[in-house]
Amino acid sequence: MSKDTYGLIGYPLGHSFSKSYFTEKFQRGGIDAEYLNFEIESVSCLPAIIRDHTSLRGLNVTIPHKQDVMPLLDEIDSTASEIGAVNVIKITRSPYGKVKLKGYNTDVIGFRESISPMLEPWNRKALILGTGGVSKAINHALHSMGLETLFVSRSHKAGAITYNDLNSDILKEYTVIVNASPVGMYPRVDDAPEIPYEHIGSRHVIFDTIYNPQTTRFMELSAKRGAKVKSGMEMLAGQAEAAWKIWNS
Repeated sequence: MSKDTYGLIGYPLGHSFSKSYFTEKFQRGGIDAEYLNFEIESVSCLPAIIRDHTSLRGLNVTIPHKQDVMPLLDEIDSTASEIGAVNVIKITRSPYGKVKLKGYNTDVIGFRESISPMLEPWNRKALILGTGGVSKAINHALHSMGLETLFVSRSHKAGAITYNDLNSDILKEYTVIVNASPVGMYPRVDDAPEIPYEHIGSRHVIFDTIYNPQTTRFMELSAKRGAKVKSGMEMLAGQAEAAWKIWNS
């Protein structure tokens, strides 16, 4: 009997720590399972992966597929449906070979658990840098914690302001800033979101969903201004553990 298989779909996957995280988890816990990376440019490759890997029980989903994968699923959890993005797929196979794919979003859980201890009573409004799949989960989590949010985009979009709109008044009001974009991710580690860092101060909470590198340029520039900063590593671990519970429930 083949061992249980789990994996990750996305493109590219050079930045991902999921394989090493779960491989170490399996070794540490004596779990007879394997974790594979499926680097695919298009989600149209997903059915073939499901067909060819009959021991596959679950998948993590990373950029750029968190939204595109949704039409391929048989069912979507209510939270993931509300967010409009999926980062976990549970694969259930019947004895007759029928396969069911259900989508979830555990980014919400990982982010909420990670940022909660950082927040002070004055942290009531948050800027979300980026408008992709991760940003939707961040937005949902912040709203569930009672914070108001505002998206920041490179181009003009409905419901968002641009980086050029950011000024001292906005940064005084929005004291939580979350980078939900890939800016600053390995290998482009010298890049940072183009915000006016001179208006960052000790009342700010700066959260970068990027986890490679663990200290981004965004975090460095903000920490120099006295802000509390955190990377996405803890969020990664939290969402991974939530995914493991889903796969094995």
